[in-house]
Amino acid sequence: MYEHILVPTDGSDTAELAVEHALDLAEQYGAEVHALYVVDTNAMSLSLGGEQLDRIEQGHYGEMDEVRERAENATGYVADSARELGIDTVEHVSAGRPHDMIANYVADNDIDLVVMGSHGRTGVRRALLGSVTERTLRSTRAPVLVIDADEE
Repeated sequence: MYEHILVPTDGSDTAELAVEHALDLAEQYGAEVHALYVVDTNAMSLSLGGEQLDRIEQGHYGEMDEVRERAENATGYVADSARELGIDTVEHVSAGRPHDMIANYVADNDIDLVVMGSHGRTGVRRALLGSVTERTLRSTRAPVLVIDADEE
């Protein structure tokens, strides 16, 4: 049923809960797990100049070692956890709007299932902060399993 499972991760505790679920499903179905970290260029655009932002979108982090390290740690956590279970993993880092990059990755990599965490925000907090999870649900045709951190 599932051959390629995508776990978008930002390295947070919420994302790590999603990783646990994704690995459990991958183990059951013999699926490959894809770990995706998206550098949110919308969030960074306020503090960076246009030229530096363009370089990041092209995968050239330059002096942004902290961003690269955060990305490698987040996808590395998925890969290390999967390796312990004998699950094949693909790590990928991209830059752009997270929900767009997730939808593009799903389309380009034959993803059968997306497993991602949510903070479970509602009302005004969700409207003000936006929801990558909600936007992902609307922008991809693949099934999305949402792990609610508040419920766990």
